[in-house]
Amino acid sequence: MSSNAPGRSDKHTAPPLPEPLRVPVADSHTHLDMQSGTVEEALAKAASVGVTTVVQVGCDLAGSRWAAETAAAHDAVHATVALHPNEAPRIVHGDPDGWSRQGARQPGGDPALDDALAEIDRLAALPQVKGVGETGLDYFRTGPEGKEAQERSFRAHIEIAKRHGKTLVIHDRDAHTDVLRVLKEEGAPERTVFHCYSGDAEMAEICARAGYYMSFAGNVTFKNAQNLRDALAVAPPELVLVETDAPFLTPAPYRGRPNAPYLVPVTVRAMADVRGVDEDTLATALAANTARAFGY
Repeated sequence: MSSNAPGRSDKHTAPPLPEPLRVPVADSHTHLDMQSGTVEEALAKAASVGVTTVVQVGCDLAGSRWAAETAAAHDAVHATVALHPNEAPRIVHGDPDGWSRQGARQPGGDPALDDALAEIDRLAALPQVKGVGETGLDYFRTGPEGKEAQERSFRAHIEIAKRHGKTLVIHDRDAHTDVLRVLKEEGAPERTVFHCYSGDAEMAEICARAGYYMSFAGNVTFKNAQNLRDALAVAPPELVLVETDAPFLTPAPYRGRPNAPYLVPVTVRAMADVRGVDEDTLATALAANTARAFGY
């Protein structure tokens, strides 16, 4: 933390409302169920600054059901459903330390994963569910057994997305090569989004050739994220999205404080600077791209 950063007393304080965007955009990836306050409050606050649509993302069965219910109740919300990459090993091998919201769990083996995937398949058929995700691979703290469960789950999610004609939303952490390999082996759905894009410019060119969307989060504003800015600079304008991943990845200068969809304009302005375009031009593209990416 730099000397001029907000003090510890500020870390739980919501950042102020940014200047509203003149052209409305969508938050392509958020977790309203992990944020404080009501859905109605979050949507109203976001709309007041020009964030008029949000994609609510499921990470487990309960969260995916909640996403589908919330999207059905609010016109401004679209849902995606999935088992997060880290959820698959917890289902198969158990979670004795209770790392997830479900608390400690016993191993369920492959049958438990199959049952969970069947529920995701059922939810994916709902009209308000626009995507299957976030799924993919996360090697940050994953051993060989966990990687095997993650890959099996990822392949199943790809099949579900293709069968239902839904967008695939990818979580890719420290796993670029294997994520791209599995997509190639399985055949990616027509619409595929790399959420919280974390690759470099070279990977952005690979994604561009494949027609994959790249969604940039608040970490594109971080000082140590030049690789993300380099990727953003070369990504085709028709394949770029913006997201919060709230409550995580709050953009600078509010890093470490609670994130929410209303902070999208902060990231949009930083992205416009990187790309050398005015914010209205970028916002117009982002809005059209997100609607096309999720088919709404």
